[in-house]
Amino acid sequence: MDAQFRDTDNTMAFALKRTAASIQGETVTLKELLEVVGEQGLLLFCALLTVPFLLPVSIPGVSTVFGIVIILIGVGVTLNRVPWLPRRLMSRRLLRAQIVPMLDQGARIFERIERWVQPRLLFMTGGAGINRINGLALTASGVLLLFPLSLIPFSNTLPAITILLFIFGLLQRDGYFIVTGYAALVATLLYFGGLALMMIAGGQALLG
Repeated sequence: MDAQFRDTDNTMAFALKRTAASIQGETVTLKELLEVVGEQGLLLFCALLTVPFLLPVSIPGVSTVFGIVIILIGVGVTLNRVPWLPRRLMSRRLLRAQIVPMLDQGARIFERIERWVQPRLLFMTGGAGINRINGLALTASGVLLLFPLSLIPFSNTLPAITILLFIFGLLQRDGYFIVTGYAALVATLLYFGGLALMMIAGGQALLG
């Protein structure tokens, strides 16, 4: 989590480009993607899993699978240990024709974000206690991403943005991004709460 990615060949955007270039067959598994990410670790892999929800692309059924993996990584951050990732989930196959353009577009997004990231407010990322809290927030964001509400606007995008803010903050030790992540988490909770109230009101109107 303390690794810095200031060199051009060590940025998160470069890692996504490298991952896209490594995919040779017609399909690729999540395990294979994680192996390509390699030394830059689980948090970068977690960032990779948010990309489909930041773009107008459609990869059916990934919100559940990706959400569970993100939750498990968040639990790992909270407990400060390598998380258990189920073999069945990691064996999920994705089409190269879908994943490569997605990673290339995600790399362009990451390049823009990385211009603003630098070590700041280090107390928000330094220390076991605060990292447990950050891990819990990352886990909660993964839970929100897991909800099967993909047909509702922003229901996947808001949790994905929240997750990405936490990951940039943790990887680059940028407390500003961590604080913004908490603000985005609150906004996402309010949005989901508003949706729940609308559904309850709609149900009552139908019953009435």
